Amino acid sequence: MTFPGGAHASRKVFIHHSCPLILRFFLAVICLSAMCFACPKSCHCSERNGLTVVQCSSRNLEEIPSNLPHDTVSLLLSSNHITKIPNQAFKNLPWLQELDLSRNAIETVDAGAFQGVTESLRVLDLSHNHMQSVPKEAFARLHAKINLSNNPWHCECTLQEVLRELRLDPETVNEVSCHTSVQEEYAGKPVIQVLDSGINFCNFHHKTTDVAMFVTMFGWFTMVIAYVIYYVRHNQEDARRHLEYLKSLPSSSQIIDQHKSCRLCGGRFVPHDRKLQKLHYFLQVLIPLFLELVLLICMLI
Repeated sequence: MTFPGGAHASRKVFIHHSCPLILRFFLAVICLSAMCFACPKSCHCSERNGLTVVQCSSRNLEEIPSNLPHDTVSLLLSSNHITKIPNQAFKNLPWLQELDLSRNAIETVDAGAFQGVTESLRVLDLSHNHMQSVPKEAFARLHAKINLSNNPWHCECTLQEVLRELRLDPETVNEVSCHTSVQEEYAGKPVIQVLDSGINFCNFHHKTTDVAMFVTMFGWFTMVIAYVIYYVRHNQEDARRHLEYLKSLPSSSQIIDQHKSCRLCGGRFVPHDRKLQKLHYFLQVLIPLFLELVLLICMLI
């Protein structure tokens, strides 16, 4: 009786302690499921092949929702008021294949905007926005077919390098046009058409930079020369007096003769004193001028 009673008692204890653990496990699974499959209030979610399609078009959104289902395969955000795609905006959507951000007011795309979906994304629509340029890193390693049409693009070196690496939608490629350009004559023309004609915006950018540097350096040298001329003209009297003083100093042959005569008469003469006087005089005149020129150049730089 004791053995069965003991066994029966221990069975009661086992059931009593294990039930809360099982309940906690099921509650955790339910909570995780709710978190993974929660749909934003302003959007409508549906299922496609066991994955989620999130429809958020025309919902007056001003930013990309952050609480999207983890298994989202298609995210439709067209016709809203989104102005920016921040870094890692879709980092929690590893299955995302289709992303529609068309007809918004997007002006800025951060360098890490599509980090986390570069491998999975297959279709990206950024048409009819307000983008003028994008960083080269934004579309790095992106394999999606991209629509960039009807944006006010500024055609320059960075945009050329970005387009070189992209897989543009062939049906809309001629609608990617230069709204403005570093060369005025290309404004209003399709970017691909301009690039196919042999135009290289990067070469033009380098030429413009080189010309600007040359003009700047020429200006600096002109100002330095003008300063030297100004300094000499306003110090002619001092310069004349300095030259007369230098002429009055004995030449090297005179110094040697004086040295010989001093040796004959037993006197003491140190010819190097005259040389030191000349050196000291030159240092007094030239060093301040040199320092003023250096100071002027530093101020110009």
